[in-house]
Amino acid sequence: MKLNALERRAAVALALVVSLRMFGLFLILPVFAAQARAYPDAVPWLIGLALGVYGLGQALLQLPYGVLSDRIGRRPAISLGLAVFAAGGIVAALATSLKAVVLGRALQGMGAVSGAGLALAADLSRDEVRGKVMAIIGASIGLAFVLALVAGAPLFALGGLPLLFALTAALALASLALLWAVVPAPVRGTPVAVSPGALRRALADPRLLLLDLSVFVLHALLTAAFVALPTLLVERLDLPLARHWQFYLPVMGVAAACLPLFVGGRQVALDGLGRRQAMALLLAALGLAVLAGGRGPMLLALAGCAFFAGFTALEALLPTLVSRLAPEHGRGAALGAYSGLQFLGAFVGGLAGGVLLGRWGEAGVLAAAAALAMSWTAVLLLLGRRLRGD
Repeated sequence: MKLNALERRAAVALALVVSLRMFGLFLILPVFAAQARAYPDAVPWLIGLALGVYGLGQALLQLPYGVLSDRIGRRPAISLGLAVFAAGGIVAALATSLKAVVLGRALQGMGAVSGAGLALAADLSRDEVRGKVMAIIGASIGLAFVLALVAGAPLFALGGLPLLFALTAALALASLALLWAVVPAPVRGTPVAVSPGALRRALADPRLLLLDLSVFVLHALLTAAFVALPTLLVERLDLPLARHWQFYLPVMGVAAACLPLFVGGRQVALDGLGRRQAMALLLAALGLAVLAGGRGPMLLALAGCAFFAGFTALEALLPTLVSRLAPEHGRGAALGAYSGLQFLGAFVGGLAGGVLLGRWGEAGVLAAAAALAMSWTAVLLLLGRRLRGD
């Protein structure tokens, strides 16, 4: 089934809102860890804190923002989060110490509106085509990531970290303007306060818990993988950091082309719980395993395609399932909890990846990630079957 005019407008507009904000965030990643040492109070643990505190704040506040969006409306709640995120970027841009950067990053983390944004996308799309809308938004995030890898170093050369942080603030404000000027307003009645009992029932649904834990694992895998991938590509492909986009761009293109194999149709709500997730995660696990021990550009490219195809499919599939299984008046809370586990997974994956890197090197990090993906694939097949009642 095709998207109607309203759904196309909503999908494209929300993709722009989300990708502009994420592009600003991703710009920091390729250069921050190396360049933060220039701050006078820089020490390794503080550099790590500056990177990680954003994800921790996101994990803690996704659910409150989701509940708030159920109460006051999606766009007002998202607007509040974008304003806080922009304020954090300004604080970090003006910082003269790493401790001040930590404060700015913490403020950025308090702009935790991913769950509310997904809930808005669900509000503006029919059940039959929601997977396509989520896929468009997910693909826009992937494109933002690739573009940020390409642009991060050149923009840093123009103005250093202050310019990059200022751009994160400017792009968040641009997202805020697009939210009100272009994104359609969802049809809703009088705001409804979610009762504690209804909230507990929404969050305790074993099907939603399985999806929340799945996105935790997925983003732990992604963050751990990126602890190892940059150095691995330099060493095995002799590819300088500034040219890593030549690897990621075609790989992400193949991943996007594989999306229809996993996402689409009403049956995703029925057979997608466990089965399709397991297929996508198994593909990602195989990619990680080959990346851990593979050599040669063609083999590593195929492994990268497998990993990112599985990741991209799950990134579109999981929120679609959550939005379909969540109760209507608790959708923001359910997607807030989902997004909170997503960012917590990224935080834990980064920490675990750093520890494993020091002990086992890049190959060990990727092998451990592949083992985790294989293990969770088995869990999905077992629990998904039980929850479907097969």
